[in-house]
Amino acid sequence: MKTLQVRVYGRVQGVHFRASTREQAQALGLAGWVRNRDDGSVEAHLRGGDTALQQMLTWLHHGPPQARVEAVEVERLADAVPADPGFEVKW
Repeated sequence: MKTLQVRVYGRVQGVHFRASTREQAQALGLAGWVRNRDDGSVEAHLRGGDTALQQMLTWLHHGPPQARVEAVEVERLADAVPADPGFEVKW
């Protein structure tokens, strides 16, 4: 299991990006959360296996149909604290 912090830049707010991210993450069995950032980006913390994380990263590079992703930054985080089993949208 790995934990990733991801920032997605572009037209990613106001286009159902967070809800779509949660749906995709749940379908892949990932834990974590997603939220909007004040700078217009979307941030997500993702926890799961390598294959599911790679599939999620591939999806995040284009997002839902209304989005226009310009850049995705990924950072691996320490796995010291087990994540909750669910995936939530943070406000």
